[in-house]
Amino acid sequence: MTITATKAQLDSILEALEGASDHDALQAVSEQLRDHFRVDHLVYHWVSSSGDQYGCGSYPDAWVLHYIEQEYLRIDPVIQGCYRRFHPVDWKQLDWSSKAARAFQADAIAHGVGNQGYSVPLRGPNGQFALFTVSHNGDDDDWSEFTAANRRHLILIAHYFNHKALELHPERTPEAGQTLSPREVDAMTFLAMGYSRAQVAETLSISEHTLRVYIESARFKLGAVNTTHAVARALSRGLIVI
Repeated sequence: MTITATKAQLDSILEALEGASDHDALQAVSEQLRDHFRVDHLVYHWVSSSGDQYGCGSYPDAWVLHYIEQEYLRIDPVIQGCYRRFHPVDWKQLDWSSKAARAFQADAIAHGVGNQGYSVPLRGPNGQFALFTVSHNGDDDDWSEFTAANRRHLILIAHYFNHKALELHPERTPEAGQTLSPREVDAMTFLAMGYSRAQVAETLSISEHTLRVYIESARFKLGAVNTTHAVARALSRGLIVI
């Protein structure tokens, strides 16, 4: 499936990206890129400082809604793995060893996401975090050939895409917040890793009542409406790293 962009084709894509004036235009460009590279999906995914998710691309609507409903943001190895990296990542390099990660992967494949993927972590000037991803259903050799042939183009386009998204949404910057205490950081970290409250309390050797105090304190400091919101804000602001 080796597809390489000629200079003229790449210039045309970047010109369309540069001229994008709203979300619909970005969506159209993402679909053009998907078709050009002949992959199943191409997605730009932003996790905001408030825990909201924003993006465009070709994932099925059913999968996007299911992802949000299942709170997969907390366990998605692509999000969690790329948040700690600055370099592009082939999904095979990520940790899929946990039961939760394997179940997530099977669910994603069942929804047509693909068994192969390549993600470029992106960051803005104020700590913003986003991912530019291509995914496909295919064998390892073909995918390795594809990424080797197109890596430089994908990285370049990813940064152009992120720049345009920042330009269109300048308000997407993290709000200032209070510093979390060490115990609050521990609690938020384990919750972000997918631990239940009972498991977190046991791991920290504290009662669930005491844990609830830490969680509520962190939620208040982060200005979050619930625990999931608090975890997302803590992750996006770099207050916890998993």
